[in-house]
Amino acid sequence: MNPLRMLDNVAANSDALKEALQIRNPRVLRGLVGPATRGYLLRTGKNDRATSVATRNDAHFVWEYDRDHAELAKLYTAAKAGQWDSDRDLDWSTNVDPYDSSRELIPEELLPLADVPAYGALPDRQRAEQRYALLAWMLSQFLHGEQGALFAACQVTEAVRWIDGKLYGSTQVMDEGRHVEVFHRYLSEKLSKLYSINDNLYVLIDALMSDGRWDLKFLGMQIMIEGLALGAFGTIRAATREPLLKELLKMVITDEARHVHYGVVALGEYYTSDLGERERHEREDWAYEMTVLMRNRFLAHEFYDEYYAHQMKRAEWNRIVLESKFMGFFRNTMFKRIVPNLKRIGLLTDRIRPHYADLGLLEWENEKAAPDLTAEDLLRAA
Repeated sequence: MNPLRMLDNVAANSDALKEALQIRNPRVLRGLVGPATRGYLLRTGKNDRATSVATRNDAHFVWEYDRDHAELAKLYTAAKAGQWDSDRDLDWSTNVDPYDSSRELIPEELLPLADVPAYGALPDRQRAEQRYALLAWMLSQFLHGEQGALFAACQVTEAVRWIDGKLYGSTQVMDEGRHVEVFHRYLSEKLSKLYSINDNLYVLIDALMSDGRWDLKFLGMQIMIEGLALGAFGTIRAATREPLLKELLKMVITDEARHVHYGVVALGEYYTSDLGERERHEREDWAYEMTVLMRNRFLAHEFYDEYYAHQMKRAEWNRIVLESKFMGFFRNTMFKRIVPNLKRIGLLTDRIRPHYADLGLLEWENEKAAPDLTAEDLLRAA
């Protein structure tokens, strides 16, 4: 890569790199050096139409096929019954007009744009354009995340130790493929706008895909990223008045609730019985560092580059977004899902609790966690 381009990339992601370099656990730091280099310095997710990530997980065959994990078997049965067909169950004939205020895609008060001085001076139609563009940025990141979830589900299915987990995993592969389909279709047919993957999301996905340990794929995807997605999906579904998007998100939320449930059931058993102290500490530290990176990082820089890079410095944009009501609400919604599940699987120990307390996240630890948290709970909350 051109050295000047590399310097630009360093400047663009200097805050994220600074946080990454503060990781205290050397084993966690080593595991993130490669993904951070590819995501922040090389910006691999933006350089071409496709990206190859080297993977190194083992496939675990089970030759006796013992069906001895009742909770996973029950989840598999529910997943079979819960399959839906995007062509049959969604009304794609719905007219989606980003400028129709009676079917508003996303309200202004849910976005950080209201705090951007230049936005307030725009005519109504240009403000509506930016609102739908920012929603397209969010949905684009969901799409890219779902592709990562699709690949991670494939890896987990081959690597998980129990046949009940493999059977359920096969249904999640189908779920994630369907999610890729519906988000891409909505973006291409209804909004006609697709953004590239955010560098921070790329780093998370690269880290999960390139790590050979099956449980970290569960932890990162099923607990962290799926938890993030559930919070975001519920927030947008509650706010939008566009009927196709509302129904699409309802169906995706139902699937995602099962996915988080799967991760909690599988990891709760593994982390409490099969891991040594050193390995458990590494998982605690890894989950915490992912929390730190996720907490401040999704700042819509791709949207900023299109609409505001010529008007303000990136640091000013970051400040506005981070201090906005939107980001506060989004963080709360996101961690209200993640923190209870970390506690449920044994990764919110007295050793790591002070670090979460410093982030102000322990207020969520006693909220409902999967598997008690059902899709119906999530939809009611939304």
